[in-house]
Amino acid sequence: MANVVIVGTQWGDEGKGKIVDLLAETADMVVRFQGGNNAGHTMVVGGEQFISHLIPSGILQKKTCIIGNGVVVDPAVLLEEIDALSSRGIDVGPAMLEICEKTHLIMPYHQAVDHAREKFKGDQKIGTTGRGIGPAYEDKATRRGIRFADLLDPEVFAEKVNTILDEKNFYLQNYLSADTLDPQQIIDQYLVYAGRLAPHVRNISVTINAAIKNKKQIMFEGAQGTHLDIDHGTYPFVTSSNTLAGNACCGSGVGPKQIDDVFGIVKAYTTRVGQGPFPSELFDAIGDKIQKKGAEFGATTGRRRRCGWLDTVILKNAVRLNGLTGLAITKLDVLDGLESINICTGYEYQGELVTEFPASLKVLGACQPVYESLPGWQEDISGIRKFEDLPSNVKGYLERIAALTETPVSIISVGPDREQTIVLRNPFK
Repeated sequence: MANVVIVGTQWGDEGKGKIVDLLAETADMVVRFQGGNNAGHTMVVGGEQFISHLIPSGILQKKTCIIGNGVVVDPAVLLEEIDALSSRGIDVGPAMLEICEKTHLIMPYHQAVDHAREKFKGDQKIGTTGRGIGPAYEDKATRRGIRFADLLDPEVFAEKVNTILDEKNFYLQNYLSADTLDPQQIIDQYLVYAGRLAPHVRNISVTINAAIKNKKQIMFEGAQGTHLDIDHGTYPFVTSSNTLAGNACCGSGVGPKQIDDVFGIVKAYTTRVGQGPFPSELFDAIGDKIQKKGAEFGATTGRRRRCGWLDTVILKNAVRLNGLTGLAITKLDVLDGLESINICTGYEYQGELVTEFPASLKVLGACQPVYESLPGWQEDISGIRKFEDLPSNVKGYLERIAALTETPVSIISVGPDREQTIVLRNPFK
């Protein structure tokens, strides 16, 4: 028996969906513990692509899926996703998908505020997805959020919407110069959502802990990445929740002693969507080649991802912050055909070597990458299924990553399909 947390180690988009889908085969339950529909997990099974935003990736493996209390949920998006999966023959009924009664709702006024703020800030905008994630967490922190438990009580729900919308409408109209919203329209629409989602709503802490007691194997699935964490990321260019492994416990209602393994997903290079410093970013033909070959566009937003060499300064930071026990390297095949490959092993700042990730964005923005160059490989590795069959230069690259981070490489992805994977250690076996 094992309980495993899966987290991203960079700025999100590391390919967590594929790894979660792969490992879900030997898990019994998959739990999403933070974030909202600003994250997208892309999985390719038998050449068919699936993108999930809220429902844990384990649904494709017919595993019990849980949306934890640490998530914020837009019910319209969730129902759209349920319907889309159901139309493709995937069971997303109440027995397969549970939602925590303590999970907070994303409301239309959260989205309105999100869009209006970004427009108001102009060139100073953060680059949010506009899905209302930040404003929903904001209301949660100020104790005026609305939870699924409230949604299931029409009287309580209506009272909360009317009370908070007075303030939101004043803010939208008088500060952000945006349109106001009609509370009754929101109430009527959300009570329709309540009718459909009520059978899924449970106390998931009880569900998960009962499963652990019965020796079931649980996988805790994070969204975004370590360096988008609200506390430990490149603040303020971060998401609005804690993306680290420690939040798997807070965001699902289990104790830390229940966690056995923490796997960090790391792309074989580095990408970032939106604003913020990115020391190893490439602005040349190699960066364009990686971007095109890796199809680096956001699964949720469609935004072009900035691309750069693998940065082990941020990777070592992720190892420490999450307590990683293994690495899963994704999109390794994208580097096929390069003459040489660089690894960022440190930064130069004002003539000095920096080896730990700076908190100051001013410092980080002025850092220049210090590279170690390794020989590339010309072979197509997408069809290889055994580690020993990989070209020697590929092995050398992987071994150098493991040495620099002092963390073993446990899984290697050489293509988007589930089958295009080399598993050196499965934490559930």
